[in-house]
Amino acid sequence: MLILSCSSKLRLLEGTLRRHLPDTLLVYGTMMTINRGNPTAQEVLVDSWPEFKVVLTRPRREVASDDSDLFTNTYTVYSRDLGDYQALLASAGAVNWGQSFCILGLQDGVYEAYKDIAEAKGIKLEVFRYFNYFHPDPSSMPEIRSVLDPAMRLSSLDVSHADLLNETWSFGGNEKSRKYLATLIRHFPSFCLLDSAGHPVSWIASYPFHALGPGYTLPQHRRHGYMGMLNNLLAKRLHALGYPSYGYVDVENYPMQRLQEKQGFQHQPNLWYFILHNPALVNAPTLTPRPVPGTAPT
Repeated sequence: MLILSCSSKLRLLEGTLRRHLPDTLLVYGTMMTINRGNPTAQEVLVDSWPEFKVVLTRPRREVASDDSDLFTNTYTVYSRDLGDYQALLASAGAVNWGQSFCILGLQDGVYEAYKDIAEAKGIKLEVFRYFNYFHPDPSSMPEIRSVLDPAMRLSSLDVSHADLLNETWSFGGNEKSRKYLATLIRHFPSFCLLDSAGHPVSWIASYPFHALGPGYTLPQHRRHGYMGMLNNLLAKRLHALGYPSYGYVDVENYPMQRLQEKQGFQHQPNLWYFILHNPALVNAPTLTPRPVPGTAPT
């Protein structure tokens, strides 16, 4: 296990991951964040260098200080060989098994690799599977226009909106999720529609690994095409900044699946895996999506 800290090696790794898109989307997006200021204080582990088979990103120890904060304690992984991946997981210090954490991966078998180690430790994991969508060229996306109330205006999210996002996000509802959403708003691209009083009625943000989401439209403002318009705008904004345009969709969220495909996003063959660990001795929030009336997780 090696921690890459040299800026030239980090840039070289980013370029290598770019050549293997879309399989590397999660770690590639995180690498771009690291190489452009690293506002969420991430670090990168590889099994070997310069030839590698496994890349794991994780929060630096100084920010992963709360053992119950699985929003901050988020890892992303790319693996060319599941045997080497499992060996890295089992090595001392790669993953803090005493914390609550969330690990995101796109390769089949990543969950089984964790599950085998967790069972040997007597630890229970949860896994959620989502469809993964990737747009190869967002600049080719046709512009989507929506008929807006003249009092509405397009804007970006503000940190003051974090409470509203926390109330409506399917993974929200606690102080740690509110803090995480505030970080997304503060550091990563977003769009929203504001009503005449300046309150958001529809919005979409982006994650530290530069995926689209979370997004939501208040029930009384639905069926006007707002989410399609904002999704289109954010995909193009991320592309203009040099980031990939991709995201996950709940397997039962058929309207969002149709929206993604209509806009030219390609349904990827591999699923998106959310692997969650909540130690029994830690009073940790769960990432199990809580129901939000009238919505499906996005």
